[in-house]
Amino acid sequence: MDVLQQLGMYYSQNGLYVLTEFYQHFLMSAYGVFFAAIVAIPLGIVIAKHRKLSQVVFSITNVIQTIPALAMLALLLLVMGLGANTVIVALFLYSILPILRNTYVGITGIEHAYLEAGKSMGMTKFQMLWMVELPLSLSVIMAGLRTALVIAIGVTAIGTFVGAGGLGDIIVRGTNASNGTAVILAGAIPTALMAVLADLLLGRLEKWLSPIKTKKKRARAA
Repeated sequence: MDVLQQLGMYYSQNGLYVLTEFYQHFLMSAYGVFFAAIVAIPLGIVIAKHRKLSQVVFSITNVIQTIPALAMLALLLLVMGLGANTVIVALFLYSILPILRNTYVGITGIEHAYLEAGKSMGMTKFQMLWMVELPLSLSVIMAGLRTALVIAIGVTAIGTFVGAGGLGDIIVRGTNASNGTAVILAGAIPTALMAVLADLLLGRLEKWLSPIKTKKKRARAA
């Protein structure tokens, strides 16, 4: 029996199990990136306004990013124990840098003319941030979120080593199964599809939220 037949048989016999692990895998990835965004986007705005802080903040986040995933999980395991929470915290730490850096680049990369136009209209600092800076930097920030989520989906696969579940469980089981290649593919293929779909969906969301899209909608309505 070839690998494709074995793969089809595995899905037909364990479809519900694969879907459950897929859901668990996605939730851990999404939670890690979501919590990182809550911290990294405001922090990126702050260091964009106070650039002397950026070097210190980026130095810390760069060090975190260089820690191997297994080492990170092992360190967190000593503190938090087994389970999904350990993986979510690891993903949170790994997701901070791409979101933080893109937020910083997006805010600092806005043309000075737009800022001057906002000031000349009498906007407050909050209005400038909400109505000018964030809309203009949205595409760059969203690119950071997309990068963070794709990385998180890949890292989540090794969460199986700390009892977190997810598609990594299927991949690891395949290393000990008689039809190992098919079982490994049964976990690896949904992981890759999840990363691609997540990137495409965030790309659609980015276009929907972009100020250019909003202007076109207003022009059509007029």
